[in-house]
Amino acid sequence: MTIRNAEEQDLARVVEIYNAAVPSKRSTADTEPVSIASKSEWFRKHNPERRPLLVYEINDEVAAWVSFEDFYGRPAYHYTAEISIYISPEHQGQRLGQTLLREALELAPKLELKTLIGYVFAHNEPSIRLLRGFGFQEWGRLPNVAEMDGKEFSLCIMGKRLGNATPSNETM
Repeated sequence: MTIRNAEEQDLARVVEIYNAAVPSKRSTADTEPVSIASKSEWFRKHNPERRPLLVYEINDEVAAWVSFEDFYGRPAYHYTAEISIYISPEHQGQRLGQTLLREALELAPKLELKTLIGYVFAHNEPSIRLLRGFGFQEWGRLPNVAEMDGKEFSLCIMGKRLGNATPSNETM
């Protein structure tokens, strides 16, 4: 088992794992599978020194991945990143999410991150439990903002301040 930075040849497997989550309506708001071409730019935006995409290999095959992405795309949010974790169906239930989240939290200070954010559907209880188990808290909820197959779903904003970072007492 190895965790390493994703390489170009991993893109197809990363997309395959992502697409496996689409039918569940628990992990992504995409309602149809995405193409490798449509994810190429997203893939190339990941930078090992700043916003990595890490893959977890089992027997030389990518079984799961975690990505760090810029939050909200503005300079003031430089110290905050959104994380996403996806695990192939055949490897779910093997604690890979815990392993990848632990790795992400250990790597975050080297990436100069003070805050991690995760967007999780409110009905995705396994992911919410995972994040809460590592100290993430629900910082917000957007009620019924997603609609899939005629049903509405709420989105939880899960967040965690890291290390010595303390929330500011600033007011608006």
